[in-house]
Amino acid sequence: MNAAILNTPHQVEQTGVRRGLLEDLALKILYLQGEMSLPDLADHMCLGIGVIEEIFQFFRKEQLCEVKGMTGGSHRIAATTQGKLRAADLLSLSQYVGPAPVSLAEYSNLVRTQSVQMPTVAQADLKRAFHDLVLDDDLITQLGTAVLSGSSIFLYGPPGTGKTSIAGQIPEIYNDAVWIPHAIEVDNQIIIVFDPGVHRKSDRPIPEESDRRWVLCHRPRVLAGGELTAEMLDLQYNPASHYFTAPLQMKANTGVLIIDDFGRQRIRPEELLNRWMPPLDRRIDFLTLPGGRKFEIPFDLFVVFSTNIDPQKLTDEAFLRRIANKIKVDHATPDQFLEIFRAECWRRFLPCEDGVAEGVVQFITEELKRPLCQCYGRDLINQIFWAAAYRGEPARLTQKTLEQACCNYFLADSSS
Repeated sequence: MNAAILNTPHQVEQTGVRRGLLEDLALKILYLQGEMSLPDLADHMCLGIGVIEEIFQFFRKEQLCEVKGMTGGSHRIAATTQGKLRAADLLSLSQYVGPAPVSLAEYSNLVRTQSVQMPTVAQADLKRAFHDLVLDDDLITQLGTAVLSGSSIFLYGPPGTGKTSIAGQIPEIYNDAVWIPHAIEVDNQIIIVFDPGVHRKSDRPIPEESDRRWVLCHRPRVLAGGELTAEMLDLQYNPASHYFTAPLQMKANTGVLIIDDFGRQRIRPEELLNRWMPPLDRRIDFLTLPGGRKFEIPFDLFVVFSTNIDPQKLTDEAFLRRIANKIKVDHATPDQFLEIFRAECWRRFLPCEDGVAEGVVQFITEELKRPLCQCYGRDLINQIFWAAAYRGEPARLTQKTLEQACCNYFLADSSS
């Protein structure tokens, strides 16, 4: 799917946002910048020059700005004393001075237009996304089916089997781009949505006339682990700057939200599941502004719950029924483990003596009597590199260095 073309608004009415909010935002920016040309103000607010011309005429009429000169055929302006006083009052209410917001209605419509349920997912997309992982064909088929559903997935199984790695690669399956707004406006409150730590800008070409209040991005990937709290699921208010940032599920709209180590969060599993049961069913969520005003947003995301706890011990059948896909990720087979181990050696340029890799498998399964966790290869090789760095010599994988790595990594048998 190609991203929709969003045209730059050239009149205030085309922005979908209240005129007064745009005027207040422009005055705050002008006050803080000191002096700006009209094109500079348009660039800062990500609006067309026609909108800024309308705001400029209002400022002149109300004596909020004065013309300092001309730059490239355009006025260069600064706030008057009256304008500065007004701007200072506005900044005490909200210090937001970023790009102009979009309306809640426009945001909701575009999220649905770019729904995570819309992309076509092919086997080649799965192979590309998981090419660094060693997965059998049945597991890849299960994952492809789940992603195509655009709903939710429970990845469960023993620790160390690669569930987090699999979850983290799911967003790479998508090969399209989506528009993310810098901010939206709800009841005169500005809510920041675009987060550089979550949203990766796409390198696809953008038409010159595109609405720059939106950023073309890869489908979002939001990861939450043990730090997740109930407060993170609601609007985040900054008491110093007096504006809001979107909760993590809103940032993940049109993309993937990964709840890693599910069951070990600071929010109880039942609390999280009860909070999200209606959104998972109806694909809408409700957020609350100060004063208790609730508003509706799309809940259009692919939710990945990853856990090494038995799902039946975490929740009841009613919630499990709402998780459309349940996929068990089990321990590696000997052949899979050898492929993972050798690939890790190759990636890290670690010389390996003949037969050592097979010796790892034999030691873990026969002497330690442990299943082959996918993470063991990486972790043991880390131990070898750390020991070599301590000794001040190049890392090498030999029977001796491997035995030392195993001694450091695995718990001693308490029965011996």
